[in-house]
Amino acid sequence: MTAVAASAVHVAVGVIRDGSGNILLTRRAKHAHQGGLWEFPGGKLETNETVMQALRRELQEEVGITVQAAKPLIKINHRYPDLRVLLDVWQVTDFSGVAEACEGQAMRWVAPRQLSDYAFPAANLPIITASRLPDRYAILEGNSADQVFANLHRIVNNRVNLLQLRIKSLPAAETAAVYHSVLENCRQHGIQVLLNSDLPLAGLPADGLHLSSRALLACRIRPPTYQWVAASCHNLQELQHAEHIGVDFAVLAPILPTSTHPDAQPLGWETVAKLIEQVNLPVFALGGLELDDMTRVLNAGGQGIAGINAFLS
Repeated sequence: MTAVAASAVHVAVGVIRDGSGNILLTRRAKHAHQGGLWEFPGGKLETNETVMQALRRELQEEVGITVQAAKPLIKINHRYPDLRVLLDVWQVTDFSGVAEACEGQAMRWVAPRQLSDYAFPAANLPIITASRLPDRYAILEGNSADQVFANLHRIVNNRVNLLQLRIKSLPAAETAAVYHSVLENCRQHGIQVLLNSDLPLAGLPADGLHLSSRALLACRIRPPTYQWVAASCHNLQELQHAEHIGVDFAVLAPILPTSTHPDAQPLGWETVAKLIEQVNLPVFALGGLELDDMTRVLNAGGQGIAGINAFLS
């Protein structure tokens, strides 16, 4: 537990989905702290209780389900005027029983895209973002149009639904035409597309914008109009600036040595975990990773894996 968490109320929180992908919300009692607002169910850890023990107990007591399996999603350190909390959020991947409001509270299953329609405590807001994001973020590159489309085909086959278009190696005259073809293909496969901020495609439609670290530090506010705004980060200063301007998620790199950037000093797993726990922001890990590293990324506090080659096998 971090120094901040040691003096905070430690809360186990569950993101629970039904067979259609809807997420379970409950409403806090009016007399409770942040009463009347919606939240992801869970509760405080008791003395000598682990997070998983608390999660199982709270979800059994509160909504009547038995957690069979769960994986880390995000940790949130938040200071209210009258309270500090550490929300230890886990994605429930398997449970038994039928959810019901065991304490008489209001309860709803909500589609992820509709979560922003509900009023939550401020500490829950990064959880909304993390619960709407996948654990795979592919980066599409290529030295020619043919290579870009071949890579896109492999990415589609790796069950990716979030993609950054970073075709900086293409001749400028080809960039716009390739962009339109990639966007059309991604629409057909339900893939959301973020444009790298260094591409000469300003003003063209996309689902989001991915800021290079240079572009990130030049921003004083979140770029408007985009559904998603992401940023490339390499250190704590960049992560904190990304959080400050309100980006939705960050990509932290490099985690391990890579052949494409052999001179870059890798962060290593211990440093990655320490950096991630200092921001309330979903963070994808990038650099030298394969899909087999997913569990390690999640245990370090990451949202998932970002990559180029990781999704081309």
